[in-house]
Amino acid sequence: MKNKAFSLINIAGLSIGMAACLLILQYVSFQLSFDQFNKNAGDICRVVNDRYQNGKLIQHGTITYSAIGKAMQDDYPEVTDHARVMPFGKLIISYNNKRISEEDVIAVDNSFMRMFSYPIIAGDKTTALQQPYTAVLSETSARKIFNVSDNNLTALIGKTITMGTDSLPYKVTAICKDVPENSHLSFDILASYTTILSGPSPYKQADYDFTDSDFWHYIRLKHGTDYKALEAKLALFSQRHFQGNKVSGSDEKFYLQPLSKAHLYSDFEYEIGKIGSATVVWGLLIIAALIIIIAWVNYINLATAKSLERAKEVGVRKVSGATRLQLIRQFLTESFIINIAALLIAFFIVTLLQNSFNELIQHQLSLAYLFKKGITGYNITAGLLTLIAAGILISGFYPAFVLSSFKPILVLKGKYTTSGKGIILRKALVIGQFAVTVALIIGSFIVYKQIKFVNEQSLGMVISQMLIIKPPQLTKYDSTFINHENSFASESKAIPNVLGAAASNKVPGNELSRGFDVHLTTGNSNNHYTVRHMGVGDGFIELYGIKLRAGRSFLSSDFNPDFKKLHNIILNESAVKLLELPSDHSALGKQVTLFGHNWDVVGVINDFHQKSLRYPLEPTLLVPAYSTYNPISIKVATKDLAKTMGAIKDKYDAFFPGNIFDYYFLNEKFNEQYSDDQLFGKVFSIFAGFAIFIACLGLMGLSLFATAQRTKEIGVRKVLGATISSIVVLLSKDFIKLVIVSIVIASPVAWFVMHNWLQDFAYRINISWWIFPLAGILAILIALFTISFQSIKAAAANPVKSLRTE
Repeated sequence: MKNKAFSLINIAGLSIGMAACLLILQYVSFQLSFDQFNKNAGDICRVVNDRYQNGKLIQHGTITYSAIGKAMQDDYPEVTDHARVMPFGKLIISYNNKRISEEDVIAVDNSFMRMFSYPIIAGDKTTALQQPYTAVLSETSARKIFNVSDNNLTALIGKTITMGTDSLPYKVTAICKDVPENSHLSFDILASYTTILSGPSPYKQADYDFTDSDFWHYIRLKHGTDYKALEAKLALFSQRHFQGNKVSGSDEKFYLQPLSKAHLYSDFEYEIGKIGSATVVWGLLIIAALIIIIAWVNYINLATAKSLERAKEVGVRKVSGATRLQLIRQFLTESFIINIAALLIAFFIVTLLQNSFNELIQHQLSLAYLFKKGITGYNITAGLLTLIAAGILISGFYPAFVLSSFKPILVLKGKYTTSGKGIILRKALVIGQFAVTVALIIGSFIVYKQIKFVNEQSLGMVISQMLIIKPPQLTKYDSTFINHENSFASESKAIPNVLGAAASNKVPGNELSRGFDVHLTTGNSNNHYTVRHMGVGDGFIELYGIKLRAGRSFLSSDFNPDFKKLHNIILNESAVKLLELPSDHSALGKQVTLFGHNWDVVGVINDFHQKSLRYPLEPTLLVPAYSTYNPISIKVATKDLAKTMGAIKDKYDAFFPGNIFDYYFLNEKFNEQYSDDQLFGKVFSIFAGFAIFIACLGLMGLSLFATAQRTKEIGVRKVLGATISSIVVLLSKDFIKLVIVSIVIASPVAWFVMHNWLQDFAYRINISWWIFPLAGILAILIALFTISFQSIKAAAANPVKSLRTE
């Protein structure tokens, strides 16, 4: 209460720093808590693999063969259980005359329910998925499908539903709680894996096969097993089952990924789980630590800077009999009170900002997430409590040590002066603070520039104003389907403000499938390759504005409902180079083998970015293929959009009766690939602002104290003719020197960190030299702005009053 300005600066800096730290830690705790709700999380791994052809890595993915999990359990006693997963995709669910759109269905072995901890509300989890055509519904899906509002979900057991176009109904055998938000696997319905093996056309390879890789595997290890030790044995496993590359045509290398790392540490293709970014999480955690450290540095700086004013107090206390231990206890108590007051205010600030923060990160978080179990148990919770306790002790101990060490005789005689060591320490702390803030400013510039760069890069196609209509999956595929879908596209084009329409099996942003053993049928046909492939409908190339480099686009005559009769194909320019053809035009008329079938090359198109710019361009083949599971792309003008959408829906309902009209805009979906980077950019900038503000509070406090210490000097200088500007320069130059030193230290560190961050992008900016001086100038301006008020106030004061201060 005696030193209101300093107390306010201290508490404000600490409370803002703690609030920023608490907000970031919520997000970090949430990301690290993924899959920890599973009772056996520490013993579950998923099987991932790398495929090599001709010594070259062709696939780094989570997808593998149906036999892998069972073979591992048979071969290694360390493996106690396994479960296969095969996504059915988002299906329309029918019950009586009711249809529910886009339910996420995955087929799993019955063992899935005992390996993972998805609580069952109704039914028997031990047998729920043993029989073909059985299903487990999530609580929300069950209530939607059967229109249930009460808690009598047991009554739903035994009811039947239909999925997609499947002719046989599925029996509901259990209801489970909704999948937690922090589960990397997400589903609405679990279908029995045995369903794949039954029915009129059983998928026999889904049982035990080493050639067809459309499956995901999870294994449970004996408790206490070192998964790395087991992983070391998998080279022999690969040799035993694949005999080099004789069985699958590829060299197979298998790895185990702990379930706890599946969310944050996935750089795999064909990912079926929710993935985050470990770089973002650990980067934000470092920022949180830096912010709170800056706040505590402020406290230490201001407390030691005030030591001269408190020297006489200490001297009087010591003369009156106070021991050094009592003084240390007193100053630690002050530190504790200030830190606790700041922590309580921080909780209040977090409560005020929580909704805005949740909106920013697109998750419903709260302070409760700080106490959730993470990858390494409750280390985040323990770390938070340890950090607060350590901060209180460290930020209080040094000032207490300094203040309690004063010699009372010297102090009371007025001979006490601030020690050189103390001044050096305060300067070092200021340099450290501003080095962090300058590094954060540089980082913010680079993150902003990279995100702007990837958003503005040409994709080699046009995705703006593109409406994607979900596929008519309930319509039967027969000899009339292609004409039916083309008629829908043709009549849709006649709708005002519709600029084009075409179907394709994937749209930009989707992962394309790979074709293996691709080669030229003539010439250098000994070289076999792996390429991406995409089925497209009539007009797809023109609709997306993909440039034709040679030959022609697909014609209506290239399409046929019988896949075996298709024979024309289009290559992109990367595929031409991969096949070692001398030019685009030389590719025309060549034959390419894909799926064991020969195709005639009729055209070459430019490369286009199917996925985000994190990934390089890849050789891709376009084939003229339709399917009832193909989404339909429609380019629309923005004028009278609601009216246009209504007209498109009417056409869709007329051509595809019984299907559900559902859609999204492609550019929004495509840009979701950058959501983690955009979040990182926003959060980085916001919390860099917090760090700068807190550092400025400290600088303001120090300038306030320094000015107070030199009041008499300022008065003398003014009497002798010094101008206000010269006094402002005098008071500011020492601080500016410290900021310049911090710029020199921060620049190479910031370059190193951001250079490494940019390596995650296949296409990235070069870090421009001008970012560093710009950040430095900005830091100097911020520092000048912070200390100028007090400097100008002191310089403009009446010198007579200044000379009377003592």
